[in-house]
Amino acid sequence: MRKNKLKEKIKRNEPVYGLFVSIPHPIVIELIGYAEYDFVIIDYEHASTNMETIEDMIRAAELLDITPLVRISQVDRNEILKVLDSGAQGIVIPHVESKEQLENAVSYSYYHPIGMRSLNSGRPGAFAKYSLTDYIKEANEEVMIVPMIESAAGVAECESILSMPQVSFVLEGAADLSQSLGVPWDTDHSEVQRCLEQVYETSKRCDVPYAIVSRSVAQHAKWVERGVHIFVLGDDRNTAFRAYRAKREDYRQVMGGSQ
Repeated sequence: MRKNKLKEKIKRNEPVYGLFVSIPHPIVIELIGYAEYDFVIIDYEHASTNMETIEDMIRAAELLDITPLVRISQVDRNEILKVLDSGAQGIVIPHVESKEQLENAVSYSYYHPIGMRSLNSGRPGAFAKYSLTDYIKEANEEVMIVPMIESAAGVAECESILSMPQVSFVLEGAADLSQSLGVPWDTDHSEVQRCLEQVYETSKRCDVPYAIVSRSVAQHAKWVERGVHIFVLGDDRNTAFRAYRAKREDYRQVMGGSQ
């Protein structure tokens, strides 16, 4: 089984950078890999894709030697099984609001003795080329579980959620959190920031790395000063849109901004 380089870098407190990937095509993963990101979060929650395409996107990540995570749509045994059997090295779980949700995800993601993930000799296990008992042990060591705290209910339960020893890191979800708090898309609102601080402080007490979605350079710098070193720099669609628009504006200025 492939070593999870993201997990190793996080243990060494190295800064790591990732992107959500919503465009369902492997070439997007290749672009991100050649741009020297450390990981991708392939989006199965919001994106219109299918498991076959996700598997091809995972192959592209393997080719570029970056860590493929998948944001699942829900804590569902079958969905988690298919994602991991496709070769994902971890799952990102949206809208975690209870320890029970996370316990179920762990049970579906880990083999015995930690969980009861269904046994399979597919591509992550090299189709049984090597010892499957060794594969099970290695899989349990390499898989990552990443809860997203993105609601007032999740913030209230974050201590119990982050007490689970299988949590690899916690990812903030300020956008949906803002809506939960009645201020949709106002991620700079004082109450949203207070809740993010609460999750951050709880993560430190639980010795769980904290990850942010970097929405501005100033905000990014603030969290760097706080010791955060796991960064999701938005998603592929918004990144591409802004780059396309900025490039067009640069050339429009040559024409006096009139064309």
